[in-house]
Amino acid sequence: MILELDCGNSFIKWRVLDSEGPVSGGVADSPERLIVEILASPELSITRCRMVSVRSDVETSNLVAAIASEFSVEVDCVAPASMLAGVTNGYKDFERLGLDRWLAMVGGYKLSGGPCLVLDLGTAVTADFVDSDGQHKGGFICPGLSLMRNQLQTHTRRIRYDAGSAKGALQCLEPANTTIEAVERGCLLMLRGFVSAQVQLAREYWGDDYMVFLTGGDADLVADVVADARVIKDLVFVGLAVACPFS
Repeated sequence: MILELDCGNSFIKWRVLDSEGPVSGGVADSPERLIVEILASPELSITRCRMVSVRSDVETSNLVAAIASEFSVEVDCVAPASMLAGVTNGYKDFERLGLDRWLAMVGGYKLSGGPCLVLDLGTAVTADFVDSDGQHKGGFICPGLSLMRNQLQTHTRRIRYDAGSAKGALQCLEPANTTIEAVERGCLLMLRGFVSAQVQLAREYWGDDYMVFLTGGDADLVADVVADARVIKDLVFVGLAVACPFS
């Protein structure tokens, strides 16, 4: 079985594949918790591991060592590249492009076979444009919902509430009558506006001949903004399999 890891800024997404596809998976908030979650399923027999990480070199090395020690496997880690699977990295310094963005683009291009807009909605929100010939035209980065919320709570004295209180605030997007609803709906409207702007730019580039991919934890919150978008929560894993193939 293959263990796949996507180590983001805040969480570690994981899944285990057998010869027929995914058999287990989850989201862990620490390397220690990751190992606990995997070991909680004794039917999983890990023989290979591939990983992408946007964490520091020290954090990544420590996680690789922990996985190798616990499961007695080599960990294949994605490295920056100027080109992969027909996609050309569009950054002036290709090593500066986040590996999660890179793999999401590679995954999107693999699935579309043509022009695509890839929107990853996590702690940060990214938008990337890939031409029909696989050329990455560039992209944008903005804060995600959690970052916007946290910044308001950090720098505004009277905005204080927990995540649990926020859950019911997005039942609609009408003007709010409480601070919680005002913040949550305002942040979501900003996010939806960002997504709409990216779609408009993609139309200017390619007309109607392109695909939109939504991935990341908040993808469902904007899915209705783009009628024909494909929501693929594990798009980074699609690119990871391309970057680190196992025969």
